[in-house]
Amino acid sequence: MARNMQPIAKRCKTLNLSPAAMGYAKKTTIRNPKAQVRKKQSEYALQLTEKQKVKFVYGIMEKQFHAYYEKATRMQGKTGENLLTLIERRLDNVAYRLGFAMTRREARQLVTHGHFTVNGQRVDIPSQLVKVGDVIEVREKSRSSVKFKRLLGEDAVSVTAPKWLDRDKNTLQGKVIALPIRDDIDFPVEEHLIVELYSK
Repeated sequence: MARNMQPIAKRCKTLNLSPAAMGYAKKTTIRNPKAQVRKKQSEYALQLTEKQKVKFVYGIMEKQFHAYYEKATRMQGKTGENLLTLIERRLDNVAYRLGFAMTRREARQLVTHGHFTVNGQRVDIPSQLVKVGDVIEVREKSRSSVKFKRLLGEDAVSVTAPKWLDRDKNTLQGKVIALPIRDDIDFPVEEHLIVELYSK
């Protein structure tokens, strides 16, 4: 399985993206602080940057990202918005959004290791798309691990789930109560540039 192993802080700086979008609160880089930056970018460079930004945030490789784009073009509505909401429905992203993992990378690993169930069925595919009514839960066997125990402890980090997800703070369970919309994307992205890039 292909994995994105790029340095987080360095890549965020290149893409003009806050590390908070990746789930990292304090990551910074001091590499070349006074480096000369080319201010004017070509139209193609702007389009490519937006695509790379979304791929990097969600940890998706090119082949899979293009498949999401093709699916988005066949859906009703704006292709760019469809693309973002499709990717937002990935199981690894949902696990992250529910607060079961600190980052999307961690959520992807936890899903791959089979720590979650969807509607009672064990799932180990991070790219599985959730739908309205799906119940995502930490497996019974996994709840005794230190990783998940701390999510229910007194010092557990408070997580605000987006309005399309519902999480019971006293249990390791969440439910999809609606499909995500464009406003639920919490980092700056101009999706129309991605559509323009693929439309060439």
